[in-house]
Amino acid sequence: MKKTFMYNFIPSKEEEEACKASGTPWVVTRELVEIRDIYPAPVINPNNPWKIKKVITDFEESGKMLVLSFIDIFEHVFRYWTLDTVKSATSGHKMSVYLWDVTNENSPNKCEGSYIEMIDDENYALVSVELFSKCGLVVNDVIGLYWDPKCLNFRFKLFKKDCA
Repeated sequence: MKKTFMYNFIPSKEEEEACKASGTPWVVTRELVEIRDIYPAPVINPNNPWKIKKVITDFEESGKMLVLSFIDIFEHVFRYWTLDTVKSATSGHKMSVYLWDVTNENSPNKCEGSYIEMIDDENYALVSVELFSKCGLVVNDVIGLYWDPKCLNFRFKLFKKDCA
């Protein structure tokens, strides 16, 4: 099931009357809902599972976080979470997650203290101080990331270290 926001642009008669009575304007609201997806969830290719590829920015390095866009988080992560968990994340709560650095496939490293948090209405951050310190992540490093629905954790890989 896919998660999406349903926006309420038109107030009901009761809501309209309540706004008039209180003298407050109508505010568009949104609610997180699950919808039946017309396409199945993307199958993760074991040879190239990296659904999110990005270059580390100065903002990410200074905050020790990976910024995930609304599209990436909803398409590649929240799709596999329960509705209650996603509602909690979208309402601003920090959600602890497991994060594995599989850059060295023979010796994966678990990064403790990782969590997802909403940083604005459209972006989320995967915060992991340990990942940044262990990998020495800096601006312009190229990384890959995906949510593993079988193991219920993030997988991270450093593809290219910035040599500057």
